[in-house]
Amino acid sequence: MAMSRVLGAVLLVVGVLLLVFGFNATDKPVEELSNTFLGHYTDETMWYLVGGGAAAVAGVLMLLFGGRRR
Repeated sequence: MAMSRVLGAVLLVVGVLLLVFGFNATDKPVEELSNTFLGHYTDETMWYLVGGGAAAVAGVLMLLFGGRRR
């Protein structure tokens, strides 16, 4: 297995974990109040969600296209 595919798998796992932490954080009372009054979640929760999504997408792309040779 190519090193880029291994890195892609690691990024995918880390991204999914960050997304799980982010989605779990959205259910906390502080986050619900922030979303109700400000219209968005706190910065920490947003970093979990955005970072997790970006890492997961990068991991999938590296898994799909990382090991190809020209």
